[in-house]
Amino acid sequence: MWQKALRIILLLVVLAPLVSFLSWYFTPKKYLTAAIIDKTVFNTDGQEHISFHWVLNHNRFMKSGSEAYEVERDYFGFFPKKDTAYAIKGIERFPAEALSLLSDDSDMLYITDTYGIYKQEWYANYSKRPGVLYGGLSEKDINFIKQMKAKQKPVIAEFNCLSSPTPKPIRAAFEALYHVRFTGWSGRYFDSLDENVNQELPSWILTNYKNNHNGNWPFTKDGVVLVNDDSGTVVILENETHLNNPLPFVYATAAGQERFDLPEKEKYPFWFEIMESDTQVNTTYASYQLATNTAGAQELKKYGIPNTFPAVINHSDSDYDFYYLAGDFSDNPIGFTTSYFKGIGLLKSFFYNAKEPSDRGGFFFNFYKPLVTQILSETYDQM
Repeated sequence: MWQKALRIILLLVVLAPLVSFLSWYFTPKKYLTAAIIDKTVFNTDGQEHISFHWVLNHNRFMKSGSEAYEVERDYFGFFPKKDTAYAIKGIERFPAEALSLLSDDSDMLYITDTYGIYKQEWYANYSKRPGVLYGGLSEKDINFIKQMKAKQKPVIAEFNCLSSPTPKPIRAAFEALYHVRFTGWSGRYFDSLDENVNQELPSWILTNYKNNHNGNWPFTKDGVVLVNDDSGTVVILENETHLNNPLPFVYATAAGQERFDLPEKEKYPFWFEIMESDTQVNTTYASYQLATNTAGAQELKKYGIPNTFPAVINHSDSDYDFYYLAGDFSDNPIGFTTSYFKGIGLLKSFFYNAKEPSDRGGFFFNFYKPLVTQILSETYDQM
């Protein structure tokens, strides 16, 4: 009897992925033209935009009648080649007429990353004066954004498109367009602030902090690092010293839960921005919260930093929607192969470790996937 049961179980294990794939494969295809900008691409994995491509593929959104979106080629920005060779295929190369035509042809725009590529990061042992190889929002980018807005087509923008190396006048133009403001502060959770243990701590963060604190870096626990883009000031919130809970959490409003099927609360252990939004014309569907204790609250107050600030901002006008995602949401180490299986969300707990503080898989499946899926669905329905 047990042998028969075992055979049935094994058969189900074998058939389940096949059924899931076939269900995805025979899902009706939908044609949607998404213009994607990513200026921070170090390799063909497309780490900074792969999450969006995952959602496109999983929901059978095609760039043409028969062609699916490809991570390594379907975006505007920086294209790495062998060794240190590269190509730049951004919006900047478009003359005015071609840019207008692109805005006609595109159904939506998603700016996933504009931090860019720096010479000292791209070239090994770069000894010359460091600088930007390519990056930041450009004049052509902001013109394209304005054209998409004028034609009432959805725009999604993410973390760091307003920070360096985006020029201040372009930042101001973007902020005026959507009634948002970048405060200059960005942050990230680190699972260890011990400089002798955590090799992911950027050297410039250590240097900037030590320069203002007599060379001291007394932190050894986990916590949040806050950095001011304009002044270079670094503020540290250490677990127990400044925080009751070291992890930043995103809390969705009731409207965000209803419209986008967002969880009420989800941890977010990666880069985020502290944004301000005009509540008279914008809707905040989710906000970050830092669990500061008395010492942490005093530290934030010293620098004029709030402990609660927007994570998902929506500027809506008639049939037009703009979304600002104040975090590096699309940068998520998710396996693209899983996008080919329908119903994969039922098994999502197998693809991330909820007990690991730095694991971003839970944020992808629980927050990013439903949010972007709904935005795509609404965009498609309004076409």
